[in-house]
Order: sequence, then C-alpha cells, then structure tokens
Amino acid sequence: MAAEKKLFINQISAGQQVDGLFLVKEMGLAETRNGKPYLFMTLMDRSGELPGRVWENAEKLMPECESGQLVFVAGQAQAYKGVLQLKIDNLRKADEQQLDYALFLPSVSRDIDEMAAQLSALVINVQDPYCRKLLLKFFSDSDFFNEFKMAPAAKIMHHAYIGGLLEHTLSVSRLAETVAGLYPGLDRDLLLAGALLHDIGKVKEFSFNSYPFDYTDKGRLVGHLVLGAEMVQERVNSITDFPDDLSSRIQHLVLSHHGRHEFGSPTLPMMSEAFVLNFLDDLDAKLNYLGRLEERAPEDGYQWTDFQRPLDRFLFIKGRPHQENIEPGHEDEQNSPENESDNGRQQNLF
Repeated sequence: MAAEKKLFINQISAGQQVDGLFLVKEMGLAETRNGKPYLFMTLMDRSGELPGRVWENAEKLMPECESGQLVFVAGQAQAYKGVLQLKIDNLRKADEQQLDYALFLPSVSRDIDEMAAQLSALVINVQDPYCRKLLLKFFSDSDFFNEFKMAPAAKIMHHAYIGGLLEHTLSVSRLAETVAGLYPGLDRDLLLAGALLHDIGKVKEFSFNSYPFDYTDKGRLVGHLVLGAEMVQERVNSITDFPDDLSSRIQHLVLSHHGRHEFGSPTLPMMSEAFVLNFLDDLDAKLNYLGRLEERAPEDGYQWTDFQRPLDRFLFIKGRPHQENIEPGHEDEQNSPENESDNGRQQNLF
C-alpha cells in the first residue's frame, strides 16, 4: 500500500507533535560546544520549508536523510524567538517509488492550469500567421506543453520551482504585449513570439522530476538559449514556406535575450524588440528574486539585506518573517546551508 502524506508544513504549529513525510532540502553534520555531533537540515514540501535538528544519534541517522531524500520524520515543533523549527527524535528513508514527488517539490502559488489557459490565449491572439503557426507547434503539442507547465525557470536564482517557467513566461509575455501597445513602432507579434519562446530551451536544460533541480548534460554543455534556437529551427522546418528572415529574427530574440555575452548570450540585442525582451526578462527575474528575499527576511517591515552578489549591492526590502533558526542554547553552533544564500553562485539572474 502506497504511503500517504497527511501533514503539510504550513499546517504545523508550535508545540505540535509531528509525524509525517517530508523532503530533505539540505542536510549537514556539525558539533555542539561540547563536541557532540548533531544534524541540521531543512525539510520541505510544496507548502513551505521548516528547519530541523537531530540532537541524538546524529551520525547513525545521517545516511537516512541525505539531501533530496524523502523521509518519515517524528519530532516536536518548537518556537524559538517566535520562529518555528522541528526537534527531530527519529527519522527513516521513505520508499520514493510509492510517493508522488509533486507533493514535496516547491511549486508556484498560482493555478498552473489557469496560467496555461492565459498563455494559450496570448498565442491565439498573435496576428501574424507564421508566428502563430510556430507558436502552436509548441503550445498545442500536449507533450511539450505539459513539460513546459511543470518546469522551473532556474535552478536557484529566480522562479526556481515547479511551474516557474510558465509563470515567468506568462509575465514576460504580458509585459511585452503592454509595451508593444505603448510603442507603435515595435513589431507586436515578433516581440510576443520572442517573449513566449525565449526560455523554451529550459525544458531541456533542467532535470526537474526530483529535487534538487539540476542541469542536464546537454543543458550544461549547450545552454537553454542555443537549445531554444535549435527548437525554433526544428519547428520552422516543419512549416511550409516559413519566411527565412522571420525565422532569423525570432531566433535572434531567443539568442540575445540575456543581453550580454558574459550572461550567456551568444549575440547581443540588435533589434528594438530584442532590447525590449532583454529588459522585460531581466525585470521579471529581478522582481521574483527580490520577492523571495522578502519572504526570507527575518522580520516585518523595510530592512537591509546582506550584500547580494548577483546584483552587486545591498537591498532595502519590505520583509516578512521566515522560518529558520536553531534550538535555544545552540545559537553559535550552526554551520548550515540554510544561511548560505544564492550569492556568488552566478552573477546574473537568468
């Protein structure tokens, strides 16, 4: 009989006895002041994250809870300085074949089917017949679209969750439609096609059926911009009399949308629509990045972040409380990935 997940992290409150299934996002071994080993970890499911500590039998239990492992956890939820955490008494590996990974992976908060319908409406609203035919080659293909709807937009930096690619693409496309209405000189259909297709290569760049998300070999070797341009050319080849110049312009938007060589673009934006797409893509990525910082902020209200290397600055954000801390009496023993930000892992948000 398949195991069931009955308790989600957002249902847990201080003082509650916890007995449930969770995904280990991060885990490590440290020592207390007295030299006693303990495990620190972040547990997660689709509803959120919760820091946990194993103070007894740490070395024995360590093989049971490697990063990316689904585990049965028994313990007690505790509040320390108003922050929720889990004191873990016992845990063991779960049989992953019996479980639905979608219950545990970070996921977009918006309704995926509703966003997909909105994106499909944008596709149908493209007037140029060749642009529309090309878009339909992707978004009327149920195999591709189902994958696209589930994919993250990044491994770490922005929209790094199930449905993130759909959410990001929809936002960039809506922005593109708005900007095209403000600047009549822009080719609306070309810009909208570029917005809808700019990140299609990410369905091949990332492996996202388990956690943590990672790059595929092809994704790391080739990258989603080139993969996306190749995918566009494959579909173009299947459309009779597709104009060569239109194909080149669409591929240019895909290949240049990171804006700079050092950010991975093989070519720089050389058309008005390419400049716009680069700015809109960057805007949506940065706002999502800042939103995640606000969610992880230690307190309510405006406050300064640590230095954010991807943006090369401190940020003044309006935060909400997060859920990361350690047990009273062990404040200086934490050496955990929970305190490791995304900083320094890459120097842009794409």
